[in-house]
This record gives sequence, structure tokens and C-alpha cells, in this order.
Amino acid sequence: MTAVTVRAMAANDWAQVETIYRDGMRAGNATFESEAPLWTDFDHGKLLIGRLVATDSAGTVLGCVAASRVSAREVYCGVVEHSVYVAGHAQGYGVGSALLDAFLSDVDAAGIWTVQASIFPENHASLALHERAGFRRIGHRDHIGYMTYGPWAGTWRDTILIERRHP
Repeated sequence: MTAVTVRAMAANDWAQVETIYRDGMRAGNATFESEAPLWTDFDHGKLLIGRLVATDSAGTVLGCVAASRVSAREVYCGVVEHSVYVAGHAQGYGVGSALLDAFLSDVDAAGIWTVQASIFPENHASLALHERAGFRRIGHRDHIGYMTYGPWAGTWRDTILIERRHP
């Protein structure tokens, strides 16, 4: 794997990002969503802060990270929920760490005090990545969502709620 560059996500990255997102969906341990969003929906629903992609030396997108507010209520203005996706062929090469490190730097600089995520307990790589970055497990949600597609279709899924507070 060549050197990884992390930069702001642009609209013209969407086709590659969507492919990575769809691959994560097919694997079954990335999201409850059964369809990838359209760019306009993604763009509208995600913060500009920390919306990043990792690319190789040829400019190919290897992964992405983005966040959204957990609530429109002002008291939660510094709390976001994020997700990290890494292309299958790029997993295990530090792409997730590079994305998460850059993301945390961006949100820290912006005054975000809590970053959280819900991760399937079967997604060991994501849990380990986040633990290395200083996230802690704050809860286990039993049978929180029903999978309607993929290898887990027809089953109720648990999630692990994790968070990282601004240092």
C-alpha cells in the first residue's frame, strides 16, 4: 500500500465513497441502512467539520469519515455521531487510524466535546480502532434494530455505544 493522504471530502469523491459504503453494507456489520444515500442527502445530513477521505498516491479513495449532530437542540451542539468506512482492500494498512486521527483533530479544533458511535459487537476491527483512539464503551444495546438485508437479514442486532470526550 502506498502512502495515505487524508483530505476534505469533495462532491466528486462521492462515487468512490458510495462504493465503499455499499461494500460495508454488503458485509453486514457496518450499518442498519439498507440503501446508500444520494449525495444530496449525505451532503445535507453530514457536518462539513471532519468530513474526510483517505486517498492513495493515485488519488483513489480508500476510506472516509463523517459525522452528524445527534440533536438539533442547542444543548447538544458539541455532540456528534460519526462513522468510518474503509475499502476492503485497504483494511489493515492504517487507513482507519489516519482517518480517525485527522477527524478527531478537526472536531477538537471546532469545539466538539463528545464524539459517539454505535458499533455492531461483531465489528471487532472498528471497536479496536476506536479503543486505540481513546473511545470508551459506555453501553450495550440489546436487540436495538432489526436487520432487513444482507447476511444478518431477519435478526435483531445489538450495538455497542462508544464515546470519546474532548481531552
